[in-house]
Amino acid sequence: MDPVRLETDRLVLRAFTPTDVDAVYEACQDEDIQFYTPVPVPYRRADADTLVGEKLPAQWAEDKDYTLGAFRKDTGALVGSYCLTLISRGVWELGYWAVKEQRGRGYSVEAARALCDWGWASLDVHRIEWWAMAGNTGSRAVAEKLGFTVEGTLRNRGIANDGRPHDWWVGGLMRP
Repeated sequence: MDPVRLETDRLVLRAFTPTDVDAVYEACQDEDIQFYTPVPVPYRRADADTLVGEKLPAQWAEDKDYTLGAFRKDTGALVGSYCLTLISRGVWELGYWAVKEQRGRGYSVEAARALCDWGWASLDVHRIEWWAMAGNTGSRAVAEKLGFTVEGTLRNRGIANDGRPHDWWVGGLMRP
């Protein structure tokens, strides 16, 4: 599938381009993004180059992972990265990170809702899952505002960038 472009009242969601590499690199210097998401640590500019120039376009082409950058309409600033990833037939996972300076303004809820709405309309989806490391209260707040039901905590589900296992929360959102 070719990348789509989505718009909300305040945001444009679109595929990342080479002009976004510096913004992705800067965003991924944030300690929370490095702890709560599977980005390389340390995060180098070459990692952003590879992500934007190779990995994300390949994922769109494979129809298994659809990632869009969200950008403010008023300033053009990067707000974050939002994706739907195929887990199994009809089940997709919503993933996201937000630029530290853009948090707390409702942008992630707005962007994630637009992406989920696109998923319901365009993909074979009956369930969208959300996963976050326990303690990532910002991600959980976004998921709950989107209507996800937090279904449980999985003990020691995954090893984080600190090399230790951590508990994870899981939630689900059913087709409206």
